[in-house]
Amino acid sequence: MRTKIVAGNWKMNLDVAASKKLAMDISDDIQNLKTNNTRIIIAPTAINLYPVFHQPNMDSRIEIAAQNMHQAKNGAFTGEISAEMICSVGITNIILGHSERRTYFNETDAGLAEKVTTALENNMNVIFCFGEVLADRKNEKHFKVVESQLENALFHLKDNDWKHLVLAYEPVWAIGTGETATPEQAQEMHAFIRKVIAKKFGENVAQQVSILYGGSVNPGNAKEIFAKPDVDGGLIGGAALDSVNFVALIKAIQ
Repeated sequence: MRTKIVAGNWKMNLDVAASKKLAMDISDDIQNLKTNNTRIIIAPTAINLYPVFHQPNMDSRIEIAAQNMHQAKNGAFTGEISAEMICSVGITNIILGHSERRTYFNETDAGLAEKVTTALENNMNVIFCFGEVLADRKNEKHFKVVESQLENALFHLKDNDWKHLVLAYEPVWAIGTGETATPEQAQEMHAFIRKVIAKKFGENVAQQVSILYGGSVNPGNAKEIFAKPDVDGGLIGGAALDSVNFVALIKAIQ
């Protein structure tokens, strides 16, 4: 059985106090919730990773992830953070390739391939994001674009590396726009992704990797999306900044 995951990407939001409070609110709200095979992940901004992670009495089921890292071990890269630095404060989950990183910071598949390699070399677990923009979908290039992103960034890996990977499909046209792919569109793409992975790495790898949907998931649409057979959870943006909404998404996947 594949692991179900609800991951909250807090992006560049919340100061230290607000981050700690949100994490504890989530912790309090899941105290009596049976999460079964579901991983719960939250991703505060880098400066808040340590204070959130090391709060006493936070529910141990809540995992923390960083939102980005540099591929180099160290060096003259002002403002950047290395995998080693993230791991040194106890964080072993990392989000890589988010569409906002690709769009605003010009991240490429080649650069992301390096970041993925570095993360795995540091025994980190990677949530790898990818997906098409609106023009790609309108021109019916969305399958080709997604396949290319996967091939360019992940096909250098070994079969054994995939136990440390989670995929997050993001239809970029449905992030922060209020638009959402229909459950059927999400399932169609997730099934396609699984076929791409199976073709390169075999059916066993493809069936074991968790694939999340990341496009404006909210309590109103989550249950229907999460019910699709190849959708294993969500990478959540805006709804992750409210503990009631985020916990509702955790409940929706049970």
